[in-house]
This record gives sequence, structure tokens and C-alpha cells, in this order.
Amino acid sequence: MANSKYEYVKSFEIEDELMFPNLIVVRIDGRDFSRFSQVHEFEKPNDEAALNLMNSCSAAVLEEYPDIVFAYGYSDEYSFVFKKTSRFYQRRANKILSLVASFFAAAYVTKWKEFFPQRRLEYAPSFTSKVVTCASPEVLQVYLAWRQQDCHAKNQYETCFWMLVKSGKTSSETQEVLKNTQKQQKNELLFQKFGINYKTLPELFRQGSCLFKTKVEETVKHYENGNPVKRLRRKAVLVHSENITARSFWNEHPSLCNELGHFTKDVGRTEPDFVRSFEFENKLLPLTWVVVRIDGCHFHRFSEVHEFEKPNDEQALKLMNSCAVAVLEEFKDIQFAYGVSDEYSFVLKKESELYKRQSSKMISAIASLFTSTYITKWEDFFPHKELKYPPSFDGRAVCYPTYKILLDYLAWRQVDCHINNQYNTCFWMLVKSGKTKTQSQDYLKGTQTREKNELLSRQFGIEYSSLPLIFRMGSSVFRLKEAAAVENGVVSEEKLKQEGEVVVDHCNIIERCFWEEHPHILSYS
Repeated sequence: MANSKYEYVKSFEIEDELMFPNLIVVRIDGRDFSRFSQVHEFEKPNDEAALNLMNSCSAAVLEEYPDIVFAYGYSDEYSFVFKKTSRFYQRRANKILSLVASFFAAAYVTKWKEFFPQRRLEYAPSFTSKVVTCASPEVLQVYLAWRQQDCHAKNQYETCFWMLVKSGKTSSETQEVLKNTQKQQKNELLFQKFGINYKTLPELFRQGSCLFKTKVEETVKHYENGNPVKRLRRKAVLVHSENITARSFWNEHPSLCNELGHFTKDVGRTEPDFVRSFEFENKLLPLTWVVVRIDGCHFHRFSEVHEFEKPNDEQALKLMNSCAVAVLEEFKDIQFAYGVSDEYSFVLKKESELYKRQSSKMISAIASLFTSTYITKWEDFFPHKELKYPPSFDGRAVCYPTYKILLDYLAWRQVDCHINNQYNTCFWMLVKSGKTKTQSQDYLKGTQTREKNELLSRQFGIEYSSLPLIFRMGSSVFRLKEAAAVENGVVSEEKLKQEGEVVVDHCNIIERCFWEEHPHILSYS
């Protein structure tokens, strides 16, 4: 990070390390998937293709992150269990939960056509996530039993509900019929009225899906004579089991015992409140400015693989901006956003009660929506470039108590933008002139702003101050208070922006004049 007088704002970041050796579980849930399933016309009560898509995304998560060794899911939720020795992301809760949600959303969009080849993805999906810390294998066992019991109860209810609706009853009438009914009564209703034996329904619907890593023999190559060369590799396998927490199931798979611990006895009915007490939740302070900042994960590699122009790829930056606009349009509580390179900071209004100020849901929802939007919009900005693999983003949430400190945070990010962009411009011009990366780094070591400007001017004929504002200033995203014609900070008669419309500008947000000209942006009631 660049050194500046605004560095002090980092002191407001809080530690969220998960205590070792607690087992880490990250649970993701589809955000407003009732609407998503309706818009995309999922079959009721269960859409097999949609469930298989969820399973495929979960398998991708296990393949991507070696520390995740077990997963269980049904409907629009999935729980991912990390091995007991995991030090993933230094066990920082918000980083972990946001990254898992982001990667899952990326996989969901990427794999959509594989499972719905004839169906258009109407809008980008997103997921919320939370962390559950299990103090022992016994707590993990109770947690998993709770989720599978919930799967059974909800699926049985949904099966009855949709069969009654399909038979002609209204939703209200159906809810009234099923009110206070027990398991046996629902089974009898299905069999007597619709000829359905609940126990013969597909395991995928009744039991949910379980994924874990085990050693599988795979052919890695062939000898010249055609004989295969086989190696044992750890791979995610999908199974369905009536009771995933039974000792008999767990003991069949030594890898689960080795990496997560032994289950010493079977469990019966679980108490949800007991399990919920292990949820790791940071509820953000009321009446403080909340900033959710997301950063691209391993974007150096991502930009190299996709051959982004150096030091700045304007189309890549505009894609980031388009995603930020989508986030502001989705979350009305976000009043302002500032982005540079592969990061974006989203400022929520001071009195926001989004997700009851639960940081995990805020961060994961924003990170996953940003990710899925990035993929859906890729072709708009790179029509002739294939997306080789999906990106992912991690996030954090920080509270700033005063208006001044919030503005200092934003100033810090713009100062960082300037310093990094100036350095990168010099670095890549030197590399393109024939120097190695190491030589370029040594050449620039210890140089100040003026020296870098002189280097660009004298050696390359570049006046730094004349470079595009999007590179030097970063991007500010906000809603207009009144109708105006704005395009890249310049008045344009062609594109009239309406009141309340989200716009992108490239301007100096360090000086107070911007905020004085736009007092509505960070105002609150």
C-alpha cells in the first residue's frame, strides 16, 4: 500500500481470525432464490438440473480449495467444511466466506449453459454466506444432522405444497391444509391423494447431496505401447446417504475421520438454537459508515492469462465499473463506490440496516453479485476474447465513525491509485523499452513523484498529467440528484442522465470541492 497521511484509517479494520483448532464451516445460501427460480422457471417442487448445477459448482469449490474436504447441500444452500488443520487465508472469517461465495457464484454462471443449454440466464445470481465454527467433531456432527433434517422436512412440505397447488388449490388454501401437519400425515396425503410413496422419490430430493475428497485412481498418460499410467489422486466424489452423520457412513471413509475427526455416537433430533450458537457473526456498529471493499483474487495471474494491456487495460477497468454500477442499482443502501485496478470500495449510508448490519451477509452478497456480473458482462467488453476461467473476489467490511474519517478513507484509496498508477506506468514503459522486470524495479527504487514524471517525459515523451483520468483518478460511482448530461466527467448533450441514475465519473475526491458540489451523495436522514 502507498504511504500517505491517510494511512491511519487502516486502524479501523478489526481482526476476525477464527480460533484454532475450531473446525470451519462456510454455508452459502442463494440470495432471493425464490424469485430467481420463478424467473428461470425451475420445476417445482424440485428441479433436478438446478440441483445438479449446485452440485457441480460445489465440486468445483472442492477442486479449487484443497483445504475444503467435505460439503453438504440441498435446494439453494451448501455447507463447506475445512480440514481441522486449515490455515486458509490465515483463518480470517470475512476473507474466507466472501471468497467461497464469490467462487461459487462464478462457477454457477460459468456452468449455467451446461445444465440449461436452451435457457437464457436472465440476470446474475448472488449468494450470502456465513461462518460456523465447530468446537469439536461432535458439534460438526450435530450441525450436519440439522441441515439434513432440514432438507427432509422442507422437501416433504414442498412436495405436498406443490402437488396440492398443481391439483387446483391456491397457495393460501394449500398452506391452510398443511398447517400443523406431522411427517406421517404428509406421507399419507401424498400416497392417498396423489399415489406418491415419499420414500421412493429420488435420493437427490430427499437426502440432499454430499461431496468429499477421496483418493481415486486416474489415468494420467499412456506408454508408447498404449498401456495406461495410473496414479492415485484426491478428487471430489458425490454421494447420497440417508444419514450423513451416522457413524457407519463416516467410518466408511477414513479420509473424513483423518481430516475432520471421528463421530463416536449417532445423533437424533437436533436443536437448531444449539447449532446457531456457534455461528461466527460480526454485527457492525450502528450509525457508522460501513465500507465493503472487495479485491480481485490473484488478479496478476488473471490479467496475464487474459492478456490485459499494461499498465492499464481500459476495457478491463470499464468492466469493473459496469459491475460496480450493477451493485449500486441492486443495493439502494450503497450511496457511493470508488474503484481502481481490481478493487472496489462500496459505501453504505450511515443508518443502513441492510441484512441487519450482519457483515458476513453484506460482504458475501456484494462480492458474489460483483463476480457473477463480471462474467455475464465479459463479452460486452471483450467480444473477441474468451474468458479462460472465472475470476473471484474477497471482501471485508470496516466501520468509520465520522464523515471526515470516511472521506480520509476514500482519499487514501485515491492517493494509492495515483502512486501505484504512476509507478506501474514507469515500470511497464521501461519493460517495453527492453529492460527486464528486475532491472526496471531496481531503476525505480527510491524514486519520487517528480523523478517519475521526468522519466516519463524525457525518455518516453509522456506527460503523466495528460494520461486518461480513469487511470490517474480511478472511478467514482454514485447516483445523480437531478437530471444531468455527464460522460466521463464531461458534459455531453448526447447522453442525458436521469435523476437517481447511477453514473461513473473520474474526478478528484481528495479535495472537498467534489463533496461540496455533490452534498446529496453521503447525506443521511
